[in-house]
Amino acid sequence: MSISGDQNHPYAQPQPPSQPPTPPPGPYGQVGQSGPAGTGPAAQSAGPVPAQQNPYAQSAPYPSPGQPPAGTYGYPAPGTGLPPSTPPGGPGSPDAPGKGARGWLWALGGAVGALAMGGAVLFATGALEDAQPTADLAGYSYTSDLCAITSLTPYENAGFKTKPAGSAGSKGDNPQHSGIQQNSLDSMWCNTELQPSSAGSGSSTDYSSMWVYSAATLHKKADPTPEFADTYHAYESQKSSITYKVTQVSGIGDEAYLVTRNEESNSTSSYVLLGVRQGWMTYQVTWSSYTSSSSGKPPSTDQIADMLKNSTTETLKKLRH
Repeated sequence: MSISGDQNHPYAQPQPPSQPPTPPPGPYGQVGQSGPAGTGPAAQSAGPVPAQQNPYAQSAPYPSPGQPPAGTYGYPAPGTGLPPSTPPGGPGSPDAPGKGARGWLWALGGAVGALAMGGAVLFATGALEDAQPTADLAGYSYTSDLCAITSLTPYENAGFKTKPAGSAGSKGDNPQHSGIQQNSLDSMWCNTELQPSSAGSGSSTDYSSMWVYSAATLHKKADPTPEFADTYHAYESQKSSITYKVTQVSGIGDEAYLVTRNEESNSTSSYVLLGVRQGWMTYQVTWSSYTSSSSGKPPSTDQIADMLKNSTTETLKKLRH
């Protein structure tokens, strides 16, 4: 059976042309950027697709495996000389989604890295340590035995003496001292029990108790200046049946405060303390006493204040070496 010359066979395929047809231009004059030939906005804007004789006919040869048809997404038609385009939103594309955020994160990461590197350099060169304030100890230094340099002369001139260790009412050594050196501060203490000079060394009938507590602190990391005054003014704000008076004292250190407890006129007890700061050194001496009736009249607040001031002045001279 033969087929006449002009009759089209329904399954016949035309021979591919020597040159693949160039896809119609896209909406912005770009070739092959809108999808396969005959589809997409570019093809629609170029007008209707010419009618094909056979629904199975193809106008171009099949592409090689793994390669999209000519003129499809991201690939130009052969022979156009155009490089493959970057898909919208791909790396390097101006409209890439999140490009601004990624750029910002890269910039932030670079800034953090630079700061970390700068901090490492400062640490290695000691610049960070140099930024710390240097302790102003005003020439004072640590001693393991503060009692050895504590001046008792003002108390002795006022009619008192050190109570012998082991006597009635006395416990342990007298005076007693201790001290410790730490990274942030050095601390020294001295406690001395006194008694009236007229009292017998073995008397068991005198229940008087007179103590002088002194403490010196060398602040090596933090400046005590901002809080020093408030520490003593806080006594005036105590809400209790006992009230205190705070007076600033001149002529001792950079600043000094005298704290006295308000006593009744017939009181036989006393509590007075003196706080001194010079540079980053602080010193405090406290008088606490109870005088029995057999010991006579106790010293007045003013007399105690004078003893503390004179003892402090002489003691700090010895500590400053």
